[in-house]
Amino acid sequence: MALFRMPSSAPAALMPRGHGLLLRAPLMSDFLQWAQLRDYSRAYLTPWEPIWPSDDLTRAGFRRRLRRYAEDVAGDKSYPFIVFREADGAMLGGVTLANVRRGIVQAGTIGYWIGEPYAGQGYMTAALKVLLPALFGELNLHRIEAACIPSNAPSIRVLEKTGFTREGLARRYLCINGIWQDHLLFGMLHEDFHG
Repeated sequence: MALFRMPSSAPAALMPRGHGLLLRAPLMSDFLQWAQLRDYSRAYLTPWEPIWPSDDLTRAGFRRRLRRYAEDVAGDKSYPFIVFREADGAMLGGVTLANVRRGIVQAGTIGYWIGEPYAGQGYMTAALKVLLPALFGELNLHRIEAACIPSNAPSIRVLEKTGFTREGLARRYLCINGIWQDHLLFGMLHEDFHG
């Protein structure tokens, strides 16, 4: 049945573009720009992310991250993307489709971050709008899920503007910044996107 097939194209080659953005898998050559943006944005991102490993912003840490990404993409488990502004090549942030489940589920969980200099300018909303067609199309997903801390109003706006539906609250759902925190749960179905 087509509903349960694996992606037919090479998912690692997905490079969605539109709205002046390019999304592509991270490369080792991205390290310096990635580390600088993450370091500059650390205080801004810390309340919304898991605790960073001590070597997170090192070249070796980035290399390990890329190896893990490659394994996950090869296993159809996760698909990381870095978001670039096409006009000047500026790295804006990242989006990852993780926890891909196949079989009768055909779902994945999306997470994202935006560098502080680019926050509040609509870039992440645009990035998700660019990525969603590839997730429902090339990756043949039926459902995409997302979660965010209830006090993260910008993230809630991104999800609502891109068409996600709020589905509930998960108590102490993820360990963010060292604390198990409640999360609002959002979902989007293939028919919601194409409806």
